[in-house]
Amino acid sequence: MNGKRILIEIGHPAHVHHFKHMYWELEKEGWTGLFVTKDKECAIELLKAYNLPFRVLGINRKGIARKILSLPFFSLKMISIARDFKPDIFVSRVSPLSGYASFLLHKPHITFTDTENVRLLDSISQPVADVICTSDVYLRDHGKKQIRYPGYHELAYLHPNRFVKDPSILSDLGIDHSQRFALVRFVTWGAHHDIGHSGFSTGNKVRLVNELTKHLQVFISSEGAIPQELMQYKLEIPAQHIHQVLAQAHMFVGESATMASECAMLGTPSIYLNSTHYGSTDSQSGYGLMDLFPSDESGQTQAISLAVEIACKPDIKTDRAQNLAKMLSEKIDVSAFMVWLVQKYPESINTMKKHPKLKEVFN
Repeated sequence: MNGKRILIEIGHPAHVHHFKHMYWELEKEGWTGLFVTKDKECAIELLKAYNLPFRVLGINRKGIARKILSLPFFSLKMISIARDFKPDIFVSRVSPLSGYASFLLHKPHITFTDTENVRLLDSISQPVADVICTSDVYLRDHGKKQIRYPGYHELAYLHPNRFVKDPSILSDLGIDHSQRFALVRFVTWGAHHDIGHSGFSTGNKVRLVNELTKHLQVFISSEGAIPQELMQYKLEIPAQHIHQVLAQAHMFVGESATMASECAMLGTPSIYLNSTHYGSTDSQSGYGLMDLFPSDESGQTQAISLAVEIACKPDIKTDRAQNLAKMLSEKIDVSAFMVWLVQKYPESINTMKKHPKLKEVFN
């Protein structure tokens, strides 16, 4: 038992999943951890559901201008929390808040990123990061601070070592185990990296759902308002159970890169609509675990057509099982990697730089 302390910053609800297993494993080794988050979407709900210790920075600001103007306030609050907690190491998803606090406290800051088009955030975060961890399929080069590992963020919590299907969760959806269903996900396109991008038009949202309901049951998860005629399909389930839904769905169609990738990790056919290319989604498409379409009208039409085709194939998940097995054989348990990286820091970084392609280097 070493009694070290780690501060983990959450910038998005999905980050809770990314770091929760790392926290639990480090806790077993005597570490004390603290999650720090803004009050955003279901982040606090998830932290409470998993009984994770946390502090709240404040209410998340919407809009690029408000986010920039609120940066000094959130930075001071993070510094105050960090001084009180006294961490030995900071971990975040490329956050300047952890970066500034770690710099002032003279502590290392390890960041993770899988989103290539967050250049604005990178420009203010990268200078105050000690390590930038990315997948080996990530498309950008961050220089000497970057280390690459063979995996995806989603494998930190959906690797077979971490996730087990629980069919009993389906009862919360009001369906039986033999009933096929699709999950459709719409986003608000309000993040700073979403500027200039959009997803399904309202008309095509309605068309997509109406076409799918001819073949299976449909549930909709949405960041924003759902068209009134589709409200009956709104997914009502505790946030911590969403991966059980994704794992047991017949298929996924949506605008969320995270959920699309999560389905790819679980062997659920995934149709992702976005004109932006990411290394992770391109890689998952290459394994045959995801189908990608641009968000223009033609792309939307093609995505709907393929969704209907997949909806009509009851054995599609079985047919694609070998694709999932191939991907998993070539990737790592990312939580195990993160635990090794933190526990052995900075020796772990030196090892990675000497053996950047060694799959089992963290064992």
